[in-house]
Amino acid sequence: MNSQSPTFTQSLMAGGLAGTSVDLLFYPIDTLKTRLQSAQGFSKAGGLSGIYKGVGSVIVGSAPGAAAFFATYDTLKRTLPIQGDLAPLNHMVSASMGEVAACLIRVPTEVIKTRAQTSTYGPLADSSLAAARLLWRAEGLSGFYRGFSITVMREIPFTSLQFPMYEMFKHRLSLFLYQKPGQLHAYEAAACGSVAGGIAAALTTPLDVLKTRVMLDLRDPKHSTYPSPLSRLQQIYAVNGLRALFAGVVPRTLWISAGGAVFLGVYEWTIGTLYPSRRET
Repeated sequence: MNSQSPTFTQSLMAGGLAGTSVDLLFYPIDTLKTRLQSAQGFSKAGGLSGIYKGVGSVIVGSAPGAAAFFATYDTLKRTLPIQGDLAPLNHMVSASMGEVAACLIRVPTEVIKTRAQTSTYGPLADSSLAAARLLWRAEGLSGFYRGFSITVMREIPFTSLQFPMYEMFKHRLSLFLYQKPGQLHAYEAAACGSVAGGIAAALTTPLDVLKTRVMLDLRDPKHSTYPSPLSRLQQIYAVNGLRALFAGVVPRTLWISAGGAVFLGVYEWTIGTLYPSRRET
């Protein structure tokens, strides 16, 4: 781990830049993954065409969502009374709380993005703004938070796996390469983030499939009784088999593995630039 922690403002700035970089760079892969997971099937959801549909919502939501995550994560990691041998628990709790904060911003843009990516509204919504307007008219404010609980259910297990592994990999790699902690360059931290993200992504794919299906559900929330998350998973398994629960696992794992390298690499590079004394010399 590093000898000094970034300030709240530095976490905000670095997190915002990291989130925007990774989401824009890997957006086409996310589109393909979402279409593979949609109930109507890959081809009907858009296939290989229009892979940047819905990108406007990501541009709006990426920076503040990632900034909220890292500001919360770094603050809690520094202040929670869980240190020493219990550091992995500290990282799990801090990352989980960071994801809850981020989801308050990210989920509305995720709903718009997934519906634009899969042409849910057909020709009526050829942009993120058009999809947002249709969503507002049909479902109101609650529609923008469709799948909030499912997203949190996906993100907490994901970050509870990713960030303890990330911190552990960084610590061990620094000891291996430099014989003391806190010495990694940004590209070395990026490699740790890539491995940790890929492992966590593969293991949590069924929760990602569930999140996608919920966000694409167009039933009127005022007149419909929605099945529980467990019932949805059982239904997907019963109708489509185990393979459906891991639909999109390859693009998701590749995307998040590569994205983890960019996301955490850019974050560490930005922190190092803003705070040159953070790495010991």
